[in-house]
Amino acid sequence: MNKSLSSPSKFISCFLISLTVALISATPSFASGDAKAPERTTGEGPYKRLILRGGIVISGEGAPARGPMDIVIENDRIVNIVNVGNPGVPIKLSRRPVAQKGDKEINIEGQYVLPGFIDMHAHIGGSADNIPAEYVFKLWLAHGITTVREPGSFNGIDWIMEHVKRSEKNTIAAPRILPYFVFGLGLDEKITTAKQAQKWVKSIPKKGAKGIKFFGSTPEIMTAALNEAKKQGLGSMMHHAQLDVTNMNVLDSARLGLTTMEHWYGLPEALFEHQHIQNYSPEYNYNNEQHRFAEAGRLWQQAAKKNSDKWLSVRDELLSLDFTLNPTFTIYEANRDLMRDMNADWHKDYTLPTLWEFFQPNRNAHGSYWFDWTTDDEIAWKKNYQQWMSFINDYKNHGGRVTVGSDSGYIFKIYGFSYIRELELLREAGFNALEVIQAATINGAEALGMDDEIGSIRVGKKADLVIVNENPLRNFKVLYGTGHFRLDDNNKPVRAGGVNYTVKDGIVYDAKLLLSQVRTMVEQAKQKKIESLKKAK
Repeated sequence: MNKSLSSPSKFISCFLISLTVALISATPSFASGDAKAPERTTGEGPYKRLILRGGIVISGEGAPARGPMDIVIENDRIVNIVNVGNPGVPIKLSRRPVAQKGDKEINIEGQYVLPGFIDMHAHIGGSADNIPAEYVFKLWLAHGITTVREPGSFNGIDWIMEHVKRSEKNTIAAPRILPYFVFGLGLDEKITTAKQAQKWVKSIPKKGAKGIKFFGSTPEIMTAALNEAKKQGLGSMMHHAQLDVTNMNVLDSARLGLTTMEHWYGLPEALFEHQHIQNYSPEYNYNNEQHRFAEAGRLWQQAAKKNSDKWLSVRDELLSLDFTLNPTFTIYEANRDLMRDMNADWHKDYTLPTLWEFFQPNRNAHGSYWFDWTTDDEIAWKKNYQQWMSFINDYKNHGGRVTVGSDSGYIFKIYGFSYIRELELLREAGFNALEVIQAATINGAEALGMDDEIGSIRVGKKADLVIVNENPLRNFKVLYGTGHFRLDDNNKPVRAGGVNYTVKDGIVYDAKLLLSQVRTMVEQAKQKKIESLKKAK
């Protein structure tokens, strides 16, 4: 999604930038009111030595669950993983790592331990105004997300880099942040030549960028930018915006060295057999958000069908290029069932008023396009998903890398919660449960070039872990902060599950405490809103 709009002026600004195919010629202040994260007051550690006792380990690399296991962590590194017995019988004490003086021990017997989750499309700011970074970070951590790729850095270079550095030092409660600057960020004028593109790309590693977020440009400029990005060791991601996709679809950009595609724009266009341009209706106007999203929901029907020669040739060439697909199914889900997303369980306690207002229909706000959303629109999107999911699953089945991204903050999607929903949607696409976890962990680490540090539970890697009471391989709903709705043994409805602990860099966060703190933030924001309305009267 094109990220930047929450007022008429923002809409106009972003559209003009897209129209000139230069995207962000000056550092924007899209969410200048977003509060910086406060100093960390929650989370314990890292400990000189921490032992997690008796967990059931899901490695993230595709291996089945195994337990009970003791995991020994020193500072922020896993130093030992020990098999201490078998299910259903007492743990063999003789096998257990011996606790030393000063060790911290946590009994997690029967609980499941997974690698920290990686959100490959995670905006801190850029949607509604006045979204505190603390709110975003704590919802991510509360859902087991320990690393995020931040696409665009729309709050500005100084703002994002301050949070990157504070997260590295763990002086704030936040996931690890890898900033991908939107193309041209920080410049006073648009990039209009290959030379300018090369110069900008060469300059951003010194400012802390780990990669670049593209929306589209001319082939000459994209070629120069991607060539220089490769020289500088920068990653690259791209939303192939509809205003420029005829110049460069996914296959074109992958051939030039793009490493990751976002969403699905550009992929159906690469699969066109009998046309070059999407078949837009005569009344279509890109500035009309409902036009934009309604007709996007009819695009896959214009693409080649599964196992056709065109489908196979595009799939196989992307595989040969070691290309990464980051589908973000969750962000478009309201298009196929608006009422479901609008009435999700978590809105009442976890959605800030400013976000809720941003989600409402508004001709001047990006992603708030429910002007007259019909049954036929939803059915078109259901069919869109069927073919989209089919390609993603086929790509995975033939060895392609698929990762997990949420793109939260838009279209009724809330941080953390929508990440777990993305796991469910990958299951719907045909991934088995272990393949979903693999996409959420080691695949993301590989795409980021960090698989030697994070992404799986192995000796020598960072202590980034998710610990949950219930078995997520049986039911991903147990990872939601609101838990899984079911009957207990007394025939009473209960909410079961939710992450117990998230460990990042060896620091142990109580996930339920983080959720409690977010609920307080939301309640205070609601009270402030009520008081403001009373004063206005």
